[in-house]
Amino acid sequence: MKLVKSELQQLEEKYSRFFLLSIDLLCIASFDGYFMYLNPVWTRTLGWSTQELLAKPFIEFVHPEDRESTILVAQSISQSVNAIFFENRYLCKDGSYKWLSWNATAFIEEKLIYGVARDITLNKHNEISRQKIIRELEALKFALNTHSLVAITDKMGRITYANDQFCEVSKYSREELLGQDHRIINSGHHTKEYFQNLWKTISKGEIWKGEIKNKAKDGSFYWVDTLITPILDSDGKPYQYVAIRTDITQRKLSELALLERSRLSLLSAEVSLALSQSGTLAEILQNCTNTISQYLKLAFVCIWTFERQTNQLELQAGVHCTEVTCSALNNSENFPNHMVLANDIVGLMTQNHQAIFNQELTINHPELLLNSTFSIFRFSAYPLIVEQQLIGIIALFSQQMLTEPTHNLLNWIANNIAVAIDRIWAREELLSRREALLLRLASQIRSSLDLDIILETAVHEIRSLLQIDRCYFISYSTQPSEPSLTIISEARNPNSPNLPTMLGSIPQHKSNFLTKILLSQELICIDHINRKSQFDDDIQQFLTEFGITAQLVLPVKSNSGDIGAIICSHCSGDRIWSNSEISLLQAVCDQLAIAIDHAQLYTQSLSATLAAQTQAEKLTTTLYQLQETQSQLIQHEKMSSLGQLVAGVAHEINNPVNFIHGNLTYAHEYFEELLTLLRLYQQYYPLPQQEIENFAETIDLDFITSDLYKLLSSMEMGTNRIREIVLGLRNFSRHDEAEKKQVDIHEGIDNTLLILHHRWKNNGIGLDISIVKEYGDLPLIDCYPGQLNQVFMNILTNAIDALEELKIKLGIINKPQIIIRTEIFDKNFVVIRIIDNAGGIPEEVRSRLFDPFFTTKPVGKGTGLGLSISYQIVVEKHGGILKCISQEGQGTEFWIQIPI
Repeated sequence: MKLVKSELQQLEEKYSRFFLLSIDLLCIASFDGYFMYLNPVWTRTLGWSTQELLAKPFIEFVHPEDRESTILVAQSISQSVNAIFFENRYLCKDGSYKWLSWNATAFIEEKLIYGVARDITLNKHNEISRQKIIRELEALKFALNTHSLVAITDKMGRITYANDQFCEVSKYSREELLGQDHRIINSGHHTKEYFQNLWKTISKGEIWKGEIKNKAKDGSFYWVDTLITPILDSDGKPYQYVAIRTDITQRKLSELALLERSRLSLLSAEVSLALSQSGTLAEILQNCTNTISQYLKLAFVCIWTFERQTNQLELQAGVHCTEVTCSALNNSENFPNHMVLANDIVGLMTQNHQAIFNQELTINHPELLLNSTFSIFRFSAYPLIVEQQLIGIIALFSQQMLTEPTHNLLNWIANNIAVAIDRIWAREELLSRREALLLRLASQIRSSLDLDIILETAVHEIRSLLQIDRCYFISYSTQPSEPSLTIISEARNPNSPNLPTMLGSIPQHKSNFLTKILLSQELICIDHINRKSQFDDDIQQFLTEFGITAQLVLPVKSNSGDIGAIICSHCSGDRIWSNSEISLLQAVCDQLAIAIDHAQLYTQSLSATLAAQTQAEKLTTTLYQLQETQSQLIQHEKMSSLGQLVAGVAHEINNPVNFIHGNLTYAHEYFEELLTLLRLYQQYYPLPQQEIENFAETIDLDFITSDLYKLLSSMEMGTNRIREIVLGLRNFSRHDEAEKKQVDIHEGIDNTLLILHHRWKNNGIGLDISIVKEYGDLPLIDCYPGQLNQVFMNILTNAIDALEELKIKLGIINKPQIIIRTEIFDKNFVVIRIIDNAGGIPEEVRSRLFDPFFTTKPVGKGTGLGLSISYQIVVEKHGGILKCISQEGQGTEFWIQIPI
């Protein structure tokens, strides 16, 4: 027995090695539910010690939700010899659970269960997460397919997937969509740039979001809120795009309807305002078409009326619109298709007086009618009807269908335009030729301040208007000493040469009845002298003397108290004076009274105004002369001070420079002598001491010998340059040359350029102006050299300032240049032309260029005196000419002309 037991223990120890080496959880359990044996992996996996695991039934370590299934599996294992696979969760010591995958079998004779378990917690969690994601994706896919239009395209934009919602809204089948790009549903509403921006965004791998208007297969339109997401490959490049769209058509239609109501309300208000304005029929209707084209997206809109005499259709107003601008249609002959189309419509409208709305229409030659690539338009037309009579038509072309509210508003607009046309025609009928002439006459009377012209105009226009034999104006003098009547203006019928003139004073014995009428301001209307039985004898005698058969007297009294009358006479039978004629003539008399007041006031103030004007001119001249004198004094003082300063500085610099320059000659001679001595030493003592050789090598004697010549030469050149500058300063200032003398103009120009060298050659901003001298063969000129140099300085400084300003403003200027050209002009003059390429001077600035104190430069940089003083120097001092020739964008030229 001991021997058998020992062998069994050895066998157990031998097989326990496999238990220890296994990476899986190995166990032996009894049918009573307790573990009998566990390998160490259990402790590492669950955290329990072996004793803790063996002390309790294994079912207590199983997750409560898995215990029932585990008990059933254990029962199955105990009743079968086959291995059974199952999964459950085991409690860890830290309170968490781990998923174990089991493969177990039972040995019924031994009443033991042998099991192998593997920790699958990580895989299980991943599987659970994956299943959750799949469920979420399925829910998302269901939600998207239910509520959104989903499409997937390849990187070229071809559709590779379209869901049912996309097919339903677009009215295309899936087979019709696959392989196509989204141009199949393009509505044409958005610009090419809109889609270029879309593709630019998503091709960079970025998400694009926006609203798009699409067109379905049946021609209807729908709006979608679109989100396009690129799907990227391993290189970060999009290889396909997912487009998720939400149908927002109803919302968009509501927004558009709200906008349309607002737009139509504004349109109706604007049209009402246009119709209420004064003006000609064409002007009012053109304002209406302009307003309609602003608020409605139309290709064109026109209004025709029937010409009242010929009953032919006549274009009154129209607007032609492109994608960019709208322009008025002034001549129907330029648009023959309009008239052909309109005549066809008129034939139908004259019969039924019915509007045409959104009729699809093809234009055979659209380039003649509309600047568009489309040839199919929606046409609408509305009759203009007044009292069941067609008086005109309003027609509209649009590329899109007009809405019902727009149709209703256009009907309303057509009715109002028809009423307005009828009202204007009625007004024009009332303002016939007579009334129009009288109104023009009143305007002419009001616009003049010469009393003689006013009265002459009045009597001639009234006579011509009324077609009477004579019209004259009679004036009553209110002088108490000798009151009198005088006819001062008269117009007679040129076809009746035998009519005697009535100009002049009327004798007192013949003027009593007229005086009485004028003083009482009574209107006298005589259709025929034989029908008036209560005439005074003097009235009868007066009318008979001049052969007057009918007469109209309209008194005129001004606010100043002057009394007169317009008298219309007829000498060839009856003349019925209508109420309209009398009414209009009374209005003219009222205007005439106002005009007389204005003329008198004008006459009274004319002398006072003339005196005041004379005095003002004297003061202006004195002030101008004072300003000129002041500016000249300031400038002369400034230039005098500058000349003294320049002369003094030149003198002070000249002395030390001459000292240095003179000593350079002796330094050069001394150097030659020392060098000769050194060469003699080298010749007679070729082997000097070692110390001398070392020092010669250290100082590089050969280099010093050759370079010292260059050094002295450069110093001499520098002193020469300083002497030239000093000479230029002295010549420019010409402090000792205040009187006229003969000088070389070119020398003065060169000295000025020398002074300004730092400005045009190195101005601090890298401008580097090129100075081109084109000097002619000039004689010596008799002039004031110092003042002339001042002119050159002012003009060249302005040219340099202009080039600098252009450089700062534009950042670049091609080859900045100043050309100085001199030549003989007309044998007796020399001309100096200074030309720059700085872009020119505007006309409004050029006209004031030589005004004192006028400047375009910032405060502190210019006084406005430079060119004004230059003008005085050239024109007044030298008897020459100074002018500016400039064209914007080209450059500026100053022309200085001096007598030789």
